[in-house]
Order: sequence, then C-alpha cells, then structure tokens
Amino acid sequence: MTVTTAPRSTPDDERADLLAALATARSALTTTTHGLGDQQAGERPTVSALCLGGLIKHVASIEEAWMRFVVEGPSAMRYDLPDGVTWADLAAGTAHEVPQWAIDHQNEFSMLPGETLAGILKHYEQVAARSEDVIASVPDLSATHPLPQAPWNEPGAVRSVRRVLMHLIAETAQHAGHADILRETLDGQKST
Repeated sequence: MTVTTAPRSTPDDERADLLAALATARSALTTTTHGLGDQQAGERPTVSALCLGGLIKHVASIEEAWMRFVVEGPSAMRYDLPDGVTWADLAAGTAHEVPQWAIDHQNEFSMLPGETLAGILKHYEQVAARSEDVIASVPDLSATHPLPQAPWNEPGAVRSVRRVLMHLIAETAQHAGHADILRETLDGQKST
C-alpha cells in the first residue's frame, strides 16, 4: 500500500482557499436574484422583513465593515449611543434618540426608493473586489484587533483576520440560505 500526502499548504494557499470560499458564498447569494426586476427584489414574500435586495445590501455592508476592521481596528466599527440611551432602550425601541448607525443598519434590509437591484449588485461586486485587495495586502492572517464594545461582543475579545474571513463566509452562506427561501417563495425558482 502506497500512502501519499498532500503537499503542505502555505499561508497563501490558506488565503486563496478562504477567499474562494467567500466567493462561492457570494455567488450563492447573488444567484438567487437572476431574472428578477427591482420590484421583485424588494418584495417581502414571507412574514419576515427580508427581501432579496435588502439581504445583499446587508451582506455588502457587513463585509465592508469587517474589512474596515481588518485595516483600522475597532474604531472602524463604532456603536456609540446618544447620552442617556442604553442598549436595552435601543433593543426595546424606546430610545428617545436613535443613533444613525442603527438607522443605517435597519435600512440595509430594504430596497429604498431609487435603489435598483443592478446598483445593489454592482456595489456588492465593488465590495468584493475591495475585500480581495485588503486580504491580499494583509501580511499575516493571524493578525488581531480587539472587537469594539457592543453587547454582542464579549468584553476583551479579539478577532483575527482569519476569523473575520471565516465569519464572513458563514454569514454570507447563512443569508444565501435565507435568499433561497425568499426566491422560492416569490416565484418558485430554486437557485440550484
């Protein structure tokens, strides 16, 4: 019996593998919109508030934010609250003043007046190209930054570039699954 082993992978192989996995997840997400017009991409065919155009906007925004985090650290993802507003107020919808970042985040899930599916997809392509440039320029995927203060981040936690990429792959794939459900509900089409 002959046993062969694969050659050791290099850091560049790992980088290429992670970027390829992210590209595959992106493709699974955007494929769900093939053949749709703007109106269909903005429809909410289920009881959720999700629409296909909004999902792609959200995923693009999250990817942009994480790439800023890779380059700039936690200051790139600020979640400041107005004076007198708590996270509990914000979550309950009782805040007397809602921070702009929270409004922007909510708007990511909708196609706003004047937005087109073609424009959303073009922006997502630009985000993907920028991400590839950022990841190509990072010397070490193990480089870390502390996560910003937010209730969904454990205090003192850090995130490496590698974990950022793994998170983006998982989130994009998860939303591609949501998009499959939305598309099938819209017109019976399946992306596979």
